[in-house]
Amino acid sequence: MKTYKNFIAGKLMDSKSGRTFENRNPADWDEVVGIFPKSNAEDINMAIEAAKKAYKKWRTVPWPKRSEIMRRAAEIMIEKKEEIAQLMTREMGKVINETRGDFQEGIDTALYASIEGRKFFGYTLPSELQNKSCMTKREPLGVWGLITPWNFPIAIPTWKVFPCILSGNTAVIKPATYTPACVGEFAQILQEAGLPDGVLNVVYGGGGEIGEAILSHPDIVGVSFTGSSEIGRRIGEVCGNTLKRCSLELGGKNGQVVLKDADLELALEGVLWGAFGTTGQRCTATSRLILEEPIYDKFIEMLKQKTESLKLGNGLNKDIDVGPMVSESQCESVHSYVEIGKKEGAKLITGGESYKEGECVKGWYYKPTIFIDVLPTMRIAQEEIFGPVLSVIKAKDFKEAIEILNNTVYGLSSSIYTNDLNKAHKAIELAETGIVYINAPTIGAECHMPFGGMKNTGNGHREGGWTAYEIFTEIKSIYIDYSGSLQKAQIDTWE
Repeated sequence: MKTYKNFIAGKLMDSKSGRTFENRNPADWDEVVGIFPKSNAEDINMAIEAAKKAYKKWRTVPWPKRSEIMRRAAEIMIEKKEEIAQLMTREMGKVINETRGDFQEGIDTALYASIEGRKFFGYTLPSELQNKSCMTKREPLGVWGLITPWNFPIAIPTWKVFPCILSGNTAVIKPATYTPACVGEFAQILQEAGLPDGVLNVVYGGGGEIGEAILSHPDIVGVSFTGSSEIGRRIGEVCGNTLKRCSLELGGKNGQVVLKDADLELALEGVLWGAFGTTGQRCTATSRLILEEPIYDKFIEMLKQKTESLKLGNGLNKDIDVGPMVSESQCESVHSYVEIGKKEGAKLITGGESYKEGECVKGWYYKPTIFIDVLPTMRIAQEEIFGPVLSVIKAKDFKEAIEILNNTVYGLSSSIYTNDLNKAHKAIELAETGIVYINAPTIGAECHMPFGGMKNTGNGHREGGWTAYEIFTEIKSIYIDYSGSLQKAQIDTWE
């Protein structure tokens, strides 16, 4: 067990509140992973003041110099990968191969940032007047509030932190209370890499108290949030009232379509990984499986057999397929949806209950669960469950499958399995999602590509790749007149 402190202005500090909270291992609730400060608005004010002070100098550091720090951070992360992957499994629960992947995505994001600092292009455009040039550049905004979720304790913080600080901003980050340790370790890596004091500050605590303090603070210029649509609406409302920039990455109800001409074995592998990887606790998780009618019964038989062979257990152990839910309350929330599905008339064919056997007796395990004969209008087919629950829906043909796919308020990720090139391209065109996979599951985003969705999944911004840097910068248009005389755009006529 380790005792963590807030990280403000390059120093580790106790909360002014004097309160603490425990972070426990969801695979073994008896294990306390760490003790963390339960901070208040006073701590946030100190962190924002530190970030505001650091911003004045940090914004003047050239992009390539900032990117050198990102490169050094990547090198340190490579050395610490296994150590922090194991910590992540202990505090979040997902299996070790997945936490290694989570941390590798953070490394990749750091390496991408180190390259972006050498090539963050503006535009040079022709002027309508003689002896005049036009160009654009991008500049930082100031102090950002970053609020991150518990399901990707390193990947998502790095998605936000690296573009934010490489762009010349400074930040205060509030990690999720279920998974605070990894962000604390990440901040220490950045300090070791040479990040100046105050550029990144970490404050632990609940969203209701310190999250609101971040939102309402006048020196916060923007908020980047990943989490539920409900909280996202609240953040959008506050930011709208104060004209803060706001980037929201919210929920999903992702569908995988399998057509009758698909490679069924490949599609089966895809849905097992998409639905039950990370115990279904991903915004991109496959929560709806849409099967074309001719293969419906056959595929369900294949799916049930494979699902029941998945092994549950502590993610640090070898050969484990599915780890625990992150908490007891998350387990209860998932089970409440299982009960809803039963009442709605869907047919439960496997799972549907918690798992408390052998080494799993002290953890929050839930069996991978499948409902069949689900109607597209049922709540289990419409609402985000965020757990290992899959709803299987029958479609009579390709057209109906796409209609079912789009019949949700969310629009993050979609997948279609087919060997028909025409239908694959038509699905790309028609899918109302920000991410489309062909012959691959709904999960698997890469750090150099834009990530985000449509509808209630967010507010239009895209994390990942070059698009993340657009969130954290302002465009400045520049005109240079070297004619030596007054020229009037839209009035002077060239001769």
